[in-house]
Amino acid sequence: MLLPFVALLAAIALAPLFFASWWGRHFGKLTAALAAIILICYLPGMGTRARAAQVALDYLGFICLIGSLFIISGGIHINVKGEATPRINVAYLLIGALASNVLGTTGASMLLIRPWLRMNKYRLTAHHVVFFIFIVSNAGGCLTPIGDPPLFLGYLKGVPFWWVAQNCWQIWLVALGILLAMFYLVDRKNFLRAPKEIREMETRHEEWNFQGLNNLGFLGVVLAAIFVHHPPLLREALMAAAATGSYFSTAKAVHESNDFNFGPIREVAILFAGIFVTMMPALDWFQANAAHLGQPSPGSFFWSSGVLSSFLDNAPTYLSFLSVGAGTFAPNDVTSAIVAHVQAHGGDLGIVIGPFAEQIRQAVTAVTHYQLADLNSHVLKPETARIALILGNPFSAICLKALSVGAVFFGANTYIGNGPNFMVKAIADQQKAHTPTFLGYVFKFTLPFMFPMLLVIWLLFFRG
Repeated sequence: MLLPFVALLAAIALAPLFFASWWGRHFGKLTAALAAIILICYLPGMGTRARAAQVALDYLGFICLIGSLFIISGGIHINVKGEATPRINVAYLLIGALASNVLGTTGASMLLIRPWLRMNKYRLTAHHVVFFIFIVSNAGGCLTPIGDPPLFLGYLKGVPFWWVAQNCWQIWLVALGILLAMFYLVDRKNFLRAPKEIREMETRHEEWNFQGLNNLGFLGVVLAAIFVHHPPLLREALMAAAATGSYFSTAKAVHESNDFNFGPIREVAILFAGIFVTMMPALDWFQANAAHLGQPSPGSFFWSSGVLSSFLDNAPTYLSFLSVGAGTFAPNDVTSAIVAHVQAHGGDLGIVIGPFAEQIRQAVTAVTHYQLADLNSHVLKPETARIALILGNPFSAICLKALSVGAVFFGANTYIGNGPNFMVKAIADQQKAHTPTFLGYVFKFTLPFMFPMLLVIWLLFFRG
C-alpha cells in the first residue's frame, strides 16, 4: 500500500523532466488511478469513515488557501520602468521574502517574477532566476503557515499559527542574510562587468505602477479566515468567496498583463488530491514504526527531511516526518492519557497521576500557552494532544523546528523541490531568460550557494 504514494512522488519528480508532453496530458488520469487503489484497497480495511473525512477536510483547507492566494495575487500587476542596481535588487528580494509570508511562496513568486525579470532585462543571467527561487519561492516563506505548503499542513495538524515565527525567526534572518549577501556579491560582479552604457541604463530613474490594488482587501479576508475554526467549513467558504470576488472584480487587462490562467493551480489541486489520499498508508506506517527507526535528533530531522524535500515535494515529506515525530515523541498511550486528563480535569495540574505524569504536565502547559480554549471546553483532540506534547518537550520542539526549517529551505535545492520553482523557470524561459538545466542548477548554484548556507544553519542551530 506504500507503492501508490511512492509511484506518485516519483512521477511528480521525474515525468516533467523526461516525459513532459505525456505528463501534461495524462497526469490527472495517473493520479486518479493511484488514489483509487488506496480508496478501494486500503481505506475500507481501516474500518472508519472518520479518517477519510478528516483527510478530505485537510485537503480542502489546504487547496482553498493555496488557490485563493494564487487567484488574488494574479489580480495584482506591478509594472516597472527603469533598471535595477545590485542594491535595489537586494531590497527587492528582501521585500519578496517578506511578501512570501503573506501571499505564500506561490503567490509572491507569480506576482514578483515578471517585474524582477523586467528590472534586470539588460543584464539578465541565470543567477537572477535562481536566487529569486532560493529567496522568494522558498526560504523567505519560513515565518508563517501561509508562507509554504508544509507549514500550512503543520498548522492544520495542530501546530499553532505563530509558533514558527516565534521559534524560527533567528534562523530565517541568518539564512536570508547569507543568501542576500551571496547574491549581492555575484550581482555586483555582474554589474561591474557590464559595458558602461548598460550600467547607465541600470541607474536610470525607476517608475513603479501598481494595478489591481483592490485585491488587497480580498487578501485581508483570506488572512483573517485562517484564524476561523468554527463552525466547520466557514474558513474555506470565506477563502473561496474572497477568491471569487477577486477574480470577477479584476480588470481583464490586469489578468492579461500577468498571463494569468488556472493551469498551474489546476495541476496543484489534482496532484495534491492524489498525494493526500495515497500518503495515508505511509503516514500510518511511519507513526506505527517510529520507535523502531532509532532515536532521532534535530540534525537527523533537518538533513533527512531536507534531502527528501530537495527531490520530492516538500509538503508530503514534512507530513511524513511529522508522523515520525508523533510516533516517537507522542505514542498513542501517552496521547490517550493526555486527552483523558483534559476531559476529567481540564488544565488543572494539581491532580496528575500515573506513569505519564510528566508528559501530561508538558502537554497541558503547551495547550495552556497556545490553545487555552481547548482546556476550557475540556475537549482535546488526539492530534492536538500529540502536537502539544511535542511542543511541550524542549527536545522534540527543537526537532520540529529542524523539520520546519529543513522542509522549507531544502525545497529550493532543485526545480522539483517546491511547486513555485518550476513555475518561475517556465516564466523565465518565456521571457528568454537564461535558466540552468536540472543538473546545472544543482552543481552551479545549489552546491556552491545553498549548501554552505544550510551547513551554517545546521552548525549554529541543530548540531547539538
